[in-house]
Amino acid sequence: MPGSIFSSVTGHIATVTIANPGKLNAVDLGMWQQLESTIRHHSEDDSLRCIVIRGEGRDAFAAGGDLEEFLTARNTVDRAMHYHDCVGKALKAIADSPQPTVAMIHGACIGGGLEIAGQCDLRIAGESARFGAPINRAGFSMYPEEMAGLLRLVGPAVVLEILLEGRILSATEALQKGLISRIVADARLEDEVQAAGKRICDGAPLVARWHKQWVRRLEQSTPLTEQELRDSFGFLTTEDYREGLAAFLQKRKPDFKGC
Repeated sequence: MPGSIFSSVTGHIATVTIANPGKLNAVDLGMWQQLESTIRHHSEDDSLRCIVIRGEGRDAFAAGGDLEEFLTARNTVDRAMHYHDCVGKALKAIADSPQPTVAMIHGACIGGGLEIAGQCDLRIAGESARFGAPINRAGFSMYPEEMAGLLRLVGPAVVLEILLEGRILSATEALQKGLISRIVADARLEDEVQAAGKRICDGAPLVARWHKQWVRRLEQSTPLTEQELRDSFGFLTTEDYREGLAAFLQKRKPDFKGC
C-alpha cells in the first residue's frame, strides 16, 4: 500500500502528517508529490500563521525514501531524474512557504526525512529521535540539489561526516551539530511544538514572513541596496505595527490581523 500525506487545521496552525504505516513513514513518489501540493495549498492561505510537519505515530518522522522504488520509479537515469525533481519541488515548497514551518520529530529522521526537516525553520525533537543518511551502505549518493539544503543548514564538515560515515546520530549529537533547534522529553514533544506554534501565532504574521524573507536575502553574497534597506521599514505602514505599538504602551496583548 502506498503512503499518504494528510493535513488538518486548528486555528491559525496547519499540521501536515507524513504517513506510511509499516515503513516508518518512508516517503514514496506519490507522497513527495502530495507533500508539495499540500504545502503549497497551505502556503496560499493567508489565515495560517504556522505549518507543523510531523510523522504519523511516534516511531518515525520519516525514515527516508521508499527504497522499494529503486526497482521501479528510480531504476533508470530518466526515472531517477523525474523522481528527484518531485523531491526537489516538495523541499522547495517547504523552503518557500511564507509561514514559519516547524518539524516535530519523533523517532527516526533519516535520509529524505532529514531533508524535509532541514527545510523547516524550526526542528524540535524528542529525546529518543535519531538522525542520519546511511545511504553509503546502500550504494547510492545523495542528489546534489537535496544535499544543498543540508549544506546551508550545517555546513560541509557536518554534511560530509553524515554522508561519509553513514552514522546514526542521537538527538543530543544532532543538536550539537546544528541539525535541530532543541530537544524535549518524548512525552512533552507535542506540547512543546504546540507552544512554539502558539508563540509564532501570537506574533505579527507579516513580521514573521518578513523575517523569513530577510534571512534568505542575507544568505546571498551581494550587499543590500539602498532601496532594500528602505523596504525593510515597510512595517511602518501596517495596521499590525500600530496595533503592536499601542498594545505595548497600553500593557495589553496585541490582536494582530496580518495587515
